[in-house]
Amino acid sequence: MDEAEQIAFTYLESLNKNLAIKEIMEFEYNFYIIYFEEDTGIGAFEMLIWKANAVNNMMMWHMGWTIAGRITPEPGPNMMWNLKYGHMNGMMRWQYNSVLTIDMPISEGEAKSIGQRYLNRYFPESTIMETTKFYGYYTFDFGKDGKIYGMFSVNGYTGQVWYHSWHGAFIDMRGYED
Repeated sequence: MDEAEQIAFTYLESLNKNLAIKEIMEFEYNFYIIYFEEDTGIGAFEMLIWKANAVNNMMMWHMGWTIAGRITPEPGPNMMWNLKYGHMNGMMRWQYNSVLTIDMPISEGEAKSIGQRYLNRYFPESTIMETTKFYGYYTFDFGKDGKIYGMFSVNGYTGQVWYHSWHGAFIDMRGYED
């Protein structure tokens, strides 16, 4: 965790001065970091620091990649749904001359309801434990009996749910937000 923290904060130094780290979570396959905007409190983007393990090594070996210890954008909603910092929407937004807003048609409460229905179906007896709002979506930590199990995101425009299957089992967490 200490090494991941050092990597995450070193990366932060290269970014916009308005960004800070909300939390670092350690999972079986990677460390997960939320960067947020200090002036708005809104989640900016999510990053991963990959661990060296058999699963990661097998996934990347055939492509000639070494990823252990590297910080990379988290796949999924972070890249596809993030309207301000994401690779897809953030990059293409100029074509539509749109005005960026944090307001989404699906409220946080509605997203929680959608998320809880998802949990009831796929992870019975699990509940939402924490919410982070991003530009275009919400990410939820969930667990059972007060212990974190995993996370998923809900699109703030469509209500689509995306389970974060790439983490593995939860291990530990450090929070940095006041």
